[in-house]
Amino acid sequence: MDLTSIERDALADVERIGTLSDLEAFQTTYLGRKEGRLTQVLRTLGNLSPEEKKQIGQAANQLRALLEEKIARKKQSLEQSSLLSALESSKLDTSLPGTSLTRGHSHPIAGAIREISHIFRSIGFEAVEGPEIETDFNNFTALNIPQHHPARDLHDTFYLNLASEKGGGSQENPWLLRTHTSPVQIRLMQAVKPPVRIVAPGRVYRHEAVDATHAAVFHQIEGLAIDTDITFADLKGSLKYFAQTFFQSDLQVRFRPGYFPFVEPGAEMDVQCFLCHGAKHLKDGTPCRLCKATGWIELLGAGMVHPNVLRNVGYDPAQVTGFAFGMGIERMVMTRMGIRDIRLFLESDLRFLEQFA
Repeated sequence: MDLTSIERDALADVERIGTLSDLEAFQTTYLGRKEGRLTQVLRTLGNLSPEEKKQIGQAANQLRALLEEKIARKKQSLEQSSLLSALESSKLDTSLPGTSLTRGHSHPIAGAIREISHIFRSIGFEAVEGPEIETDFNNFTALNIPQHHPARDLHDTFYLNLASEKGGGSQENPWLLRTHTSPVQIRLMQAVKPPVRIVAPGRVYRHEAVDATHAAVFHQIEGLAIDTDITFADLKGSLKYFAQTFFQSDLQVRFRPGYFPFVEPGAEMDVQCFLCHGAKHLKDGTPCRLCKATGWIELLGAGMVHPNVLRNVGYDPAQVTGFAFGMGIERMVMTRMGIRDIRLFLESDLRFLEQFA
């Protein structure tokens, strides 16, 4: 075959190529492994004399290199033209602003737990957690809650039918979903000696009829301080510091007598209403809806740890004293943010949650 005619035809054909499929056909025609015109020339070299083989082989390889270079350049040109054509047809306006991505953020309850834990950590408390499935002893008996207490009833507590080999569960000491995070305090006191200063945040469960202010699943954070010579004054100072820090105000607090089986004496702490500032009425004369025109908002329960609780975990009430407190996280957020319905925290409605970003 005449290499000169192959070169002439190939150079003419390459100029007529308009698409990538044309380029592929051109490559098959001239450089294809089976029927390529130049490939067929190279296959005949074995029949030639050494001198002809050298001369024609050298010329054929030079032509191959030339065609491969032409193919590469043509491919680059066609791909660039195809890209420009696609950009033109899509009418992409590069001057338009980009689409902003929405940043995620913590759920308001998770954020409040971190904030409250941080406040108490700043005055020497450590945040600890415990299991949500508990025994009757840790949840009730060790906390000085008597057998006849209504909190033990089935209509208040979720009892579980778990095998006793899980450890601790039995007919006399059944498993249940914890109704508060106080069992975390019991477990810790059983494991360590005083001094103890902890807060225990977590999810709790109660057999409640769900409405705007009650939920079957909610969150609590409870605190405990055990040491020598701890007094009610320590309790008042710690909780006043917490309330004024959490609400970012020098609001007044007050303590009223309250009954809880695991503390003696017990108290309920109120904080001065931060909407009417204790005046019971707003500036326009209407009764304050936040505090229900009382001037105070009920915040949490607290008291000095009952001696029976200390004995149940192996502490000597003659040697150590302590205080404990507990609060509902949802209630704290609702009070601070003016939210009226606890169910909003459970519905995963982004219209509500994004307000806390």
